[in-house]
Amino acid sequence: MTDRKNAKYIVSDLIPNPDRPEPPGYSEWAKRLLWMNDKIVPGSYNFMASWYLKAPTKGLEAHVHDYPEVIIFLGSNPEDPYDLGGEIEFWMEDEQYILTRSCFIWVPTGLRHCPMVVRRVDRPIMHLGSSVRKDFKM
Repeated sequence: MTDRKNAKYIVSDLIPNPDRPEPPGYSEWAKRLLWMNDKIVPGSYNFMASWYLKAPTKGLEAHVHDYPEVIIFLGSNPEDPYDLGGEIEFWMEDEQYILTRSCFIWVPTGLRHCPMVVRRVDRPIMHLGSSVRKDFKM
C-alpha cells in the first residue's frame, strides 16, 4: 500500500509510542494491538487499542489530563456483546463504578479518573482509548 497517496493514514501494525512505553509486566496480562498519534500519522489525534487477557496485579493510579478522553471497554462474546466478560473497577472523582457491560466513558478535561482495577477477565476485553491531544502523555 505504500505506493498509494493515502496509505499513510492506515495503521495496521503496532508502532511503539516513544512517549508512552509499555509498563513493566504489561504483556503478562494484556496485548497492545495498535497505536496512533501525531508522531505516527502526522495530524492525527491519539488512539490506542489493547486486549485485556487476565487481571493484572496492579491497577492504574488516579490522574487528570488537560484534555478530554474517551475510554472504551468492549466484551468479546458475539452472542452477548454487552456482557463485558469480566469486571473492572473504575473511579471518576470520588465515585466508584463496577463495570460489567461494554461501555464508552467520556472523561472531560480536568476530571480526576481512576484508579482503574481490572478485577476479573473471563474472556478477552477490548480496551480502546482516545484523546484529542496529539502527543499523549500520562
